[in-house]
Amino acid sequence: MEKIVEKWSSEIATITIGATVSAGGTRTNIIKVGGQKTLPMLSFEGESLNKPVVFAEVIDFLSEDLWPLFYSNYKNIVKDIFSWIKEIEKSDPDGFCIRLTSCDPETKNNSVDYIKEIVPQILKATKKPLIFLGCDNIERDTEILPLVCEICCGEKILVGMAVKENYKTISLSSFANGHSVIAQSPLDINLAKQLNILINDVGVPLDKIVMHHTTGGLGYGFEYCYSIMERCRISGLQGDKIMATPIINLVGEETWKIKEAKATLEEEPFWGEALPRTINWEIATSLGYLQAGSDILVLTHSESIKKVKEIIRKT
Repeated sequence: MEKIVEKWSSEIATITIGATVSAGGTRTNIIKVGGQKTLPMLSFEGESLNKPVVFAEVIDFLSEDLWPLFYSNYKNIVKDIFSWIKEIEKSDPDGFCIRLTSCDPETKNNSVDYIKEIVPQILKATKKPLIFLGCDNIERDTEILPLVCEICCGEKILVGMAVKENYKTISLSSFANGHSVIAQSPLDINLAKQLNILINDVGVPLDKIVMHHTTGGLGYGFEYCYSIMERCRISGLQGDKIMATPIINLVGEETWKIKEAKATLEEEPFWGEALPRTINWEIATSLGYLQAGSDILVLTHSESIKKVKEIIRKT
């Protein structure tokens, strides 16, 4: 039977994360994401320029009740961000996604003085490309993320989240320092497009924007998120430049907080051992988002990172 090949009129924008010494940074390599000319796994319709990448999430303050299973198994390393980076680097992620949770007023309430101290140390601790995320407190993120952008000037980091309430400050700080920005919107294709337009209107090029659709884990909103991502990717390939931006999914944070990651074998004897169960949950969620068009997967466990990277290499 003859294959039916879709002829797309456009391609997804390509974004660079990381800068080597020759480009004014200190990273040992760079990562390019985007450049797709067709939907995932349909290479016979057109070759994509770049494969999806896997970043490892590291949190500067992981409370025991946030990811209890992960915390209980790795409490010796997660209490120190640099030990965590060193340990997870053994699984060879493409880069690191650093979440500055300790700046949340409801946790440690760390301020700009902490950022001035910790961010340069992180830049020295790993030479892989970096993503920096705030603490999900809009007021505090508006305060700390511009400073992160300044300290990392020249490194071409990816910084987030820019949301409706603070997109001007964060996106302009990011662009002014040579970085790219993550635009986070609720699960609605129109809101995602609206935020991209707003960020672009203040002067940030579309090829400096990555979309985040408030990812849900498998069984926890995954299906709806998948459909929104797929619609965004199709719009981009059909010529809508506003929607032709790469997509990031924070899979790890959505996996390790769910019931299936918290229930013990004694509580749910038919579910199997908790740790292998949750690792498989993280992998399964990742594969679904790869099918939906994800360009950047942010994972947590070393085994998940290794397995998903292996699968990407084979596709």
